[in-house]
Amino acid sequence: MEILNQARRARTAIRSSVILSTIAARLKSAWPRTVLAVAFISSFIPHPSAFATPQPNVLFIAIDDLRPELGCYGNQHIKTPGLDRFARTAVRFESAHCQFAVCNPSRASLMTGLRPDSVRVWDLRAHFRDLNPEVVTLPQAFRKSDYTAVAYGKIFHNPLPDKESWDEPNHWPRGVSLWSEKARKDLAAHRQEMKKRGAANAKIQRLRAAGVEQRDVEDAETPDGRIALDAITKMRELAEDKKPFFLAVGFIRPHLPFVVPEKYWDLYERDRIPLSENPIMPRNSPGMALNTMYELRDYWDFADTPPPTSGPLTVEQQRVLKHGYYASVSFVDAQVGRVLDELRKLNLAENTIVVVWSDHGWKLGEHGSWGKMTNYEIDTRVPLLIRAPGVSKPGTSSSALVELLDIYPTLCELADVPTPKHTQGKSLKPLLKNPSAPGRGAAFSQYRRVHEGVEFMGYAMRTRRHRLVEWINRRTAETAAVELYDHLSDPFETENVAGRKEHAQLIEELRERQWQTIKKPAPMPKPAGRPRLTIRNRSRQDIKVFWQSPENEQRFSARVEIGKDHSINTAI
Repeated sequence: MEILNQARRARTAIRSSVILSTIAARLKSAWPRTVLAVAFISSFIPHPSAFATPQPNVLFIAIDDLRPELGCYGNQHIKTPGLDRFARTAVRFESAHCQFAVCNPSRASLMTGLRPDSVRVWDLRAHFRDLNPEVVTLPQAFRKSDYTAVAYGKIFHNPLPDKESWDEPNHWPRGVSLWSEKARKDLAAHRQEMKKRGAANAKIQRLRAAGVEQRDVEDAETPDGRIALDAITKMRELAEDKKPFFLAVGFIRPHLPFVVPEKYWDLYERDRIPLSENPIMPRNSPGMALNTMYELRDYWDFADTPPPTSGPLTVEQQRVLKHGYYASVSFVDAQVGRVLDELRKLNLAENTIVVVWSDHGWKLGEHGSWGKMTNYEIDTRVPLLIRAPGVSKPGTSSSALVELLDIYPTLCELADVPTPKHTQGKSLKPLLKNPSAPGRGAAFSQYRRVHEGVEFMGYAMRTRRHRLVEWINRRTAETAAVELYDHLSDPFETENVAGRKEHAQLIEELRERQWQTIKKPAPMPKPAGRPRLTIRNRSRQDIKVFWQSPENEQRFSARVEIGKDHSINTAI
């Protein structure tokens, strides 16, 4: 239809040109009437917009917890035909890094175009809009340029949607269930057993159903399958609209739990899936650098998972988890493939920018751990694929260091949407046109950790050869520990060599570069006194009070009887 419209506009322009030539010839002998004739002629001149290329649509695909574990990234064991096919039409970024290796801070940073310390989101609870009420998000910038912006699935952190970003409320799948009825019954039975053993109620209620499950259902009966179908239905509707669209589609798997249809599990033979090549913790690494795997322990079948310092999981547990992750990736790959196929069927592909990204990586046994939440390469490095018709070079790759922060200004520039001044990323358009260009000199990430009762922020800088991590005491702003990894000799980051004398000058040079980009935090102001928190129980039953750390570890504090008050000293 668009091609026909362009042809009609072209024919109109040709006819107008012929008419203009005829009128111009007659004007030579009609000077007194020239002024009136010019006014008449102007009505025949086609408006420049008649020939302008329409603003491109944007298909914005997010995948949760997906590390670059795809065929197009060189993994020969995993099956990802949908994304591999798309990669042949796009630019693949080999060294893309998130700004914070956990969902909420990473997504808040990308969607606002601000680094974590600027948007001030460092955990799973803070809502960026509460802290930055006037900030213009990426989809908001497109809405300001007369785009229709809609979202399906997980784009911002799922408990914290942002109504200002979309023309419609964020759409979540309805009428589907994640776990089977059997899995839910197994969880209930396990909770009853815990209760009999005298386990704390908070610990019992925290548990979820199975971390891995093979379900005998069709894709459309799962949350991600429904997200794909709903997004496809909306895409058909948007295709009929005259306005360009920004369609965001966020898939939840391969985030835990690994619960997907059985046919995707059947793609793999469990014993043939290779286990991690790097199962040990980095030598000489500081204690605050490692995550505790509390996320995995949220599922009753992995509730007894030990921390990395206590040794690895059993080989059988490792194989089950990796099988589940691979099955989940293949399942999501199929959903992405369906969405991209529909874009092509609707003849929208030639005028739609497509970006596929993940919010952070995920450890599959690397460093003896399972999950994200560190400053290591395995957690900060993410897949990033961009296709911009007429700009990107199909089937190419870029080894340049890039950041998820760069997506915001990139899409704005590609779509000729004004880029808000507050954004801190750098447009990738030059790399899309010339993937062999050098790009930026470093990528930056960070992670907050409470270790032995002290809160730290680890700031990581990845250069082409090194990874520097500096752990700052949040209270004093003093450096508590430094990590340095040489990717030329140690690509798996198995040994922290920051303590070697020969690296002292290099570390100082890297630190200076890091603090030129990221403002070094100042000491927190000391409070005048330690305020007390008073909890007043005005309910109809006794309540229990727990302390909860940023890592969601809970510690019982007190039981408050009906009508009683309980006061607690705070740490600030």
